[in-house]
Amino acid sequence: MLAKVLSEETQGPPRLFALAALSIAVGIFSGIVAASFRLLLHAADGWRTYFIVRAHSWGVPGFILVVLGVAVLASTAALLVSRFAPETAGSGIPRVEHQVRTGSFGQSHFTLIIKFVGGLLAIGGGLVLGREGPTVQMGSGIGRLIGRAFQRNLDECRILLAAGAGTGLAIAFNAPIAGAIFVLEELLGSFDIAFATATLGASASAICTTRGFLGHSPDFQVLPLAYLDFGVFPASLVVGLLMGFLGTAYNRTILFALNLSSRFTAFHGTVRAGVIGAFVGAVGWFTPLLIGSGDALTQNILDGRLNIAAVGYGFLLHFFLGPISYSTRTPGGLFAPMLAVGAQAGTLFFAVWAHFIPYLNATPQHFAIIGIAAFFASVVRAPLTGIILAVELTGSFSLFLPMLAATFGAVIVASLTKCPPIYQSLREASEPRS
Repeated sequence: MLAKVLSEETQGPPRLFALAALSIAVGIFSGIVAASFRLLLHAADGWRTYFIVRAHSWGVPGFILVVLGVAVLASTAALLVSRFAPETAGSGIPRVEHQVRTGSFGQSHFTLIIKFVGGLLAIGGGLVLGREGPTVQMGSGIGRLIGRAFQRNLDECRILLAAGAGTGLAIAFNAPIAGAIFVLEELLGSFDIAFATATLGASASAICTTRGFLGHSPDFQVLPLAYLDFGVFPASLVVGLLMGFLGTAYNRTILFALNLSSRFTAFHGTVRAGVIGAFVGAVGWFTPLLIGSGDALTQNILDGRLNIAAVGYGFLLHFFLGPISYSTRTPGGLFAPMLAVGAQAGTLFFAVWAHFIPYLNATPQHFAIIGIAAFFASVVRAPLTGIILAVELTGSFSLFLPMLAATFGAVIVASLTKCPPIYQSLREASEPRS
């Protein structure tokens, strides 16, 4: 247990007060960096979509420009990572977990810069990756820097690093409670008062700092959803069981893509990233909604704008685009693509269930949100984070009980398949030593 290795001085009231005060500074600085990252990504999404739409009027040259553009941006991001900061490859969350649990903080001075710039190039360029990976690693780096600047001991630096990671998730999805729970449930794996206090303080100050930039509303706008009656609970449990199998398949797809792509390392992985970027660009030419982080896709699903055929087509493509994009090893996370896959899978389940049992007192939006929580719980094996994240993302407080049933089923099935949580698998595969 990590809590046992914390010194008594760290747990004492004076030390706890000092950590609480520093956690506020961590939240403020992390919030500014993460909010800037989000705003620039939002602008990049708009520019990318505008360019693709405009390029259609140019015919074949326009197609070539789109494909080459995404390929060049992905290659540049991969080059920056391999040349200046290899520790910024991928999500960064497995590395942060390793640092929290071992106290090994080895990072270059370029980590924050490369994670920020590389993430903008990769995600903004169109790779199907999430913003939370970069914001979590950048937040943890800021926590570590503040701890060292104020000459805190190893245990205290570890706490501030974890608090910064929590703010990264909190700002990425405007979800402060999910950020705090993620630290305790996933990064730490246990409850500790020092970690909890610092993480809550950092998340709260980060959200207060960034509300002026990002607004007060949940990331996804959903009309108020009615509370579901008991008849929906069997369907919620079944969708959770199915999500357990789907999450296992998704984890194995990610690992397979990473293992396969590891054979192609020419020019520091830039060719690999370029080829994958070209493929993603080709997909984006035909369906711009399917590339990038997937936020627009998820919002369209929650708005009910896509017919069931479009949802099914998008699900099949998006299920593989996320793992393929992650195998570029450019800065980018897994959460945002997971949300889109979970929402699509939940919507498809509702359509099938309602076809055979038409008296289900629910809507596709209900099961899209339930699907987000259940799929997240299956892949990450962090059900509390999944539930709170889904609620904070959509403001759908009426779905707590159905999500409990769904995440219960998802975690049970995923555990019985003996497929480890994705971040454990990634951490064991890379096991950072520096």
